[in-house]
Amino acid sequence: MTATIALVDDDRNILTSVSIALQAEGFLTRVYSDGETALKALVDNPPDLAIFDVKMPRMDGLELLRRLREKSHIPVIFLTSKDDELDEALGLAMGADDYIAKPFSQRLLIARIRAILRRTDATHAVGGEEAVADTLIVRGRLQMDPARHKVTWGGGNVTLTVTEFLILEALAQRPGVVKTRNQLMDAAYQDDIYVDDRTIDSHIKRVRRKFREVDDGFDAIETLYGAGYRFSEE
Repeated sequence: MTATIALVDDDRNILTSVSIALQAEGFLTRVYSDGETALKALVDNPPDLAIFDVKMPRMDGLELLRRLREKSHIPVIFLTSKDDELDEALGLAMGADDYIAKPFSQRLLIARIRAILRRTDATHAVGGEEAVADTLIVRGRLQMDPARHKVTWGGGNVTLTVTEFLILEALAQRPGVVKTRNQLMDAAYQDDIYVDDRTIDSHIKRVRRKFREVDDGFDAIETLYGAGYRFSEE
């Protein structure tokens, strides 16, 4: 079944270029130039996934997400300003699934869309609590639910983007085993997306910071200089 992607952005150049790129990948697209118009359409005729610009006139992306979450749980990706951590934190806390900083690679955006849609399909396929339990990753104080994209540490919720989740999942699947940056790139970025080593380092830094907001003594992700990273259950 062909997935439908809704794009909400006041920049018509972005609407046009992203829509063309998505259609070339086989997606159906709907475009909206403001949040107020988009909100009714998203509720009345939900797409499979929506992409919101954060900074829009009349109704910005954060307000659009807040109102949408009152009626719908469709996956949402934010387009945000480079290094705007406040937008990211607010968006994720309100229920966004991921964010991508502008300027962005269309190939990376498409890879993130596919990753989120795969997780959405997995969630719908899970049948009952016993099946959910079979998918859980439990490592000491860490609990990850890949089907529901949920992470807790010592019972406290940790909100991660899709990319951060995939990196942590790769580490937690084999505690004590060193994962190189290339291996973590392969886990988090698919479809031959190129990222450099510093991108993985930045994601690890952000993951650690989010866990330390729940537990300031968090040290389960270890750096092995020149080798990579590993997850420790102790």
